[in-house]
Amino acid sequence: MERAQNLLDTISDNVAELNKAERKVAEAILANPEQATRFSIAALAQAAGVSEPTVNRFCRSFNIQGYPELKIQLAQSLASGATYVSRAVEADDSVEDYTQKIFASTIASLESALQSCDTKQISKAVDLLIQARQIHFFGLGASASVALDAQHKFFRFNLAVSAQVDVLMQRMITAVAHTGDVFVILSYTGRTRDLVEVAREARENGASVIGITAAGSPLAQVCSVCLAIPDQEDTDIYMPMTSRLIQLTVLDVLATGVTLRRGSDFQPHLRKIKESLLPTRYQPGSDSTDSDDDAQ
Repeated sequence: MERAQNLLDTISDNVAELNKAERKVAEAILANPEQATRFSIAALAQAAGVSEPTVNRFCRSFNIQGYPELKIQLAQSLASGATYVSRAVEADDSVEDYTQKIFASTIASLESALQSCDTKQISKAVDLLIQARQIHFFGLGASASVALDAQHKFFRFNLAVSAQVDVLMQRMITAVAHTGDVFVILSYTGRTRDLVEVAREARENGASVIGITAAGSPLAQVCSVCLAIPDQEDTDIYMPMTSRLIQLTVLDVLATGVTLRRGSDFQPHLRKIKESLLPTRYQPGSDSTDSDDDAQ
């Protein structure tokens, strides 16, 4: 069966074609699709009165690669309006409706990203970051803020780190790249021409390139290491939402990997950075409204 844009309509139209067990799964989903987006595979199997392998067979019947993707498609199919915001939301949703839908879609997207994670590629990326002479994070558009967040995290590792969100700066930096430089390029689609070009030039100049991008994309094909993320969000039409959160989570994984590789000897350095912030904050239990006059 071919999967239409609205999965719920597709399931409803094809219920009669399913076998008895898979029909129970379809009926459980159609009875309460919003609840189904919150179910684990075990919970959905129990609600339908079938086994977990039956749920997986149901997914394959609709050309869906596993249960996490099913939950994403269900969340997106609950509504098809609210263009440029999210395909999971429609224009007349209540606050409760769109809040629940956005959270459900985000959770399902992160679950799908986790299922597709290649830990061998993550290990290779951490190796490159540990050995880097300097690290550059590149992002454009919605990925620009993610690149800046990465700079905020990775400068703590006592490495030369920069974040560049301007195409001209990106081109100039890659033009003088050397062996030992590592470029982390963030692009959800992997189809941004400028980012593909700077990635290619960085490789030609001897640098390593880590791509956090869609598998098989033009960017992925020119990277030293590709950390593939599921291409579930149509950012050509809708405002980027879950894609940005997946990128941030992957960067958290890399930062954690670098911290653990550095070992306990590196902890005093991180502690010193944290302690430098103490004078900038009110301490727990203090009254920030107290003035010198009040204290007298």
